Amino acid sequence: MADQKNIAVIGAGPGGYAAAFLAADLGMQVTLIDRDPNPGGVCLYVGCIPSKALLHVAALINESAHAKNWGVSFAAPKIELDKLRGFKNNVVAKLTGGLGQLSKQRKVKYLRGTASFVDSHTLNVKKQEGGGEERLRFDNIIIATGSRPVRIPGISIESPRVMDSTGALELPDIPKSLLVIGGGYIGLELGTVYAALGTKVSVVEMTGGLLPGADRDLVRPLAQRIQKSFAAVMLNTKVASVKEEKNGVRVRFEGAEVKEAEQVFDRVLVSVGRRPNTEIEGLERTKVTKTQRGFIEVDLQRRTKDPAIYAIGDVAGEPMLAHKAAHEGKVAVEAIAGHRGASFEPRAIPAVVFTDPEIAWCGLTETQAEAEKRQIKVARFPWAASGRAVTLDRTEGLTKLIIDPETERVLGAGIVGPGAGELIAECVLAVEMSAVASDIKLSIHAHPTLSETTMNAAEVYFGTATDIYRPLSARGAESRG
Repeated sequence: MADQKNIAVIGAGPGGYAAAFLAADLGMQVTLIDRDPNPGGVCLYVGCIPSKALLHVAALINESAHAKNWGVSFAAPKIELDKLRGFKNNVVAKLTGGLGQLSKQRKVKYLRGTASFVDSHTLNVKKQEGGGEERLRFDNIIIATGSRPVRIPGISIESPRVMDSTGALELPDIPKSLLVIGGGYIGLELGTVYAALGTKVSVVEMTGGLLPGADRDLVRPLAQRIQKSFAAVMLNTKVASVKEEKNGVRVRFEGAEVKEAEQVFDRVLVSVGRRPNTEIEGLERTKVTKTQRGFIEVDLQRRTKDPAIYAIGDVAGEPMLAHKAAHEGKVAVEAIAGHRGASFEPRAIPAVVFTDPEIAWCGLTETQAEAEKRQIKVARFPWAASGRAVTLDRTEGLTKLIIDPETERVLGAGIVGPGAGELIAECVLAVEMSAVASDIKLSIHAHPTLSETTMNAAEVYFGTATDIYRPLSARGAESRG
């Protein structure tokens, strides 16, 4: 029975606290272990939440500048860094403090400290408060230790001028110039913040495009906007060396497209990915196994090769996303509780890049379909034909559906434009519920809204879109595969 279970969760991020709270709700005795004063993990303390608070400020600054096109002018923004930093910190404190209260309400035992394995059922916790150690035994243990930024060999992020994402979110100052190493979503989001605050931001990416792996038609509007708001975008370029000097950081670049082999920046942000925190002391005393990339191997219930131990979130494999971790945490707890059907088998996990414009996608992408040589049809609706997008003066957006040509099932979707992260939820539901294109077409959407572009894309598939002309032949969609 669930109420007889005594479990531990190592790591109090979105996956960890979601697992701990559900376990407590099911009547289990729960111990949640983490080094921070309250649950929240990287996401709430130094990741998703503080970055989105700053991106909200950046969006406001950019919107005020854009308003000149509408005949409304504002004075140049005055940045009070202490207040801005305080706003961000208050957001973090409010949310993490709330989670601390929820832990107490659920009678979850919260231990501040670092856990190590004695065996498959026993943990040793080095306490941060009061010192000392505590040895505890459990029926089951869930590993939810998250991930950390990848370091580039030869580039020391211990230098105060060279930051990782955590350091950048501290807003130590507003540098005159900033180099972002890595054109992924974390680097571009933080680059967007600093550019809005007045920094001349340059980004260097070793591949031929920003956001490698994402569909190019979704990335294109963002890339065009970044070309205008950033000082430089250097593609197919590698960082050969970084040297700190009196007046900045000298960076040497390599690549066929390099125009300036060496440049000096006030600060450098290293953002080239994350790696799982699976170097847990004593883990070798269990039957837990890892992949070559360091992820813990798990089954559909998130159970490791050790039947008493489960793993969720970033340590259990990609995608490294908070909402994926939370869902995995619930599945693991349900499996421990003996619930039939507990299994992590999502058809669509949404991914969102909170830049300006936002990019979001779910399910099968065009890039994946091409790699798998899979037959698909793609129905695109450009936001230039959206009345709501025109009223917002943001017509660069796009909504597209990836459709199975035989069954007309919606296999995936992609959106680029303001609010894409909110709009993608309908598409996730469509994929999960095995909706067909006509289901979306026949669902009446409010007008004028950006959400109706999903309906419009479905209409494009059938060649019946009111606001854009696409011939009925081939249902107005492009074949791929």
